[in-house]
Amino acid sequence: MTDRKAAALAFLADIGWKDAKRTLLAGDASNRRYDRICNADGSIAILMDAPPERGENVRPFVRVAQYLNANGLSAPEILAEDTEQGFLLIEDLGDALFARLMEKSSPEQTRELYSAAVDVLVDLRKAPPLSLELCDANWLIEMTGIVFEWYERTGNTATRAAFEEILRPMATQLDVVQKGVILRDYHAENLIWLPDRDGIAKVGLLDFQDALLGHPAYDLVSILQDARRDVPQEIENAMIAYYLEATNMQSEDFRSAYALLGTQRNLRILGIFARLCLRDGKAHYVDFIPRVWRYLNRNLEVPALAPLREFVLSELPEPTPSFLENLKSQCGTIHTPS
Repeated sequence: MTDRKAAALAFLADIGWKDAKRTLLAGDASNRRYDRICNADGSIAILMDAPPERGENVRPFVRVAQYLNANGLSAPEILAEDTEQGFLLIEDLGDALFARLMEKSSPEQTRELYSAAVDVLVDLRKAPPLSLELCDANWLIEMTGIVFEWYERTGNTATRAAFEEILRPMATQLDVVQKGVILRDYHAENLIWLPDRDGIAKVGLLDFQDALLGHPAYDLVSILQDARRDVPQEIENAMIAYYLEATNMQSEDFRSAYALLGTQRNLRILGIFARLCLRDGKAHYVDFIPRVWRYLNRNLEVPALAPLREFVLSELPEPTPSFLENLKSQCGTIHTPS
């Protein structure tokens, strides 16, 4: 028995779940693991195993979950915790992931789910902000660096410097907008439909431990430019309009910010997915890269982003079949970027 498995069993024993049956639900792009736990009395919960020795920390999850629930949203209730060892027992919100429901739903039902997801963001914007780190211009620029480290991979510092020179004045303009809580990984794989609840509580929330204070368009980009599934252009356009109507935000400024944040986010995702393949041996993330590239180009069509479009198309490799095949051929073999 590994030390981690023994520690999990000890945690469950300490909280009265010693004889519970465990079923693996999922791992994710991080080092966390999730198991559904069924106790002898019929109780069901989720065990989150987030090893501190592998860089995980459950404290932000606990803090943000409590904040979301206090504001009428549906994050999992924290049932028990051992923050030192990285174990949480949390409420089981079920299996009705938006992504799975959308695979089988009609266009009308899909639109209903997206509208519910946008309603959460509208309401979250009204909530008093939590004290969190800022997603400001400096953060946006720093977090985009991964695309050069793992996707572009030439090691040319001049290329990265030129990119930052273009991005900084654009990103700085976003800092004047009032910031609110952004969940960052707000997409269909992290939302659960809870039809028995009311209003915004119908949307169960997962994977929000990396929340920041940022521009309200950030999470809208996350849900409407989902790296793991295609979002029809008409749905994206309709939901942006729906959000703008609900918040009374100025349309032109918001749409420009949306495109800029979409550009930043998708560039970052290109780097993350390349790293997940090259360093972590998770080759299937390469299959998502063409979709991310399409979203990136969609954002860069906005006239205000013309300098970024010129840079991206001239300096970053297009994900052609041969480029993607080359990435997969090196899967799990590179532990530091070139």
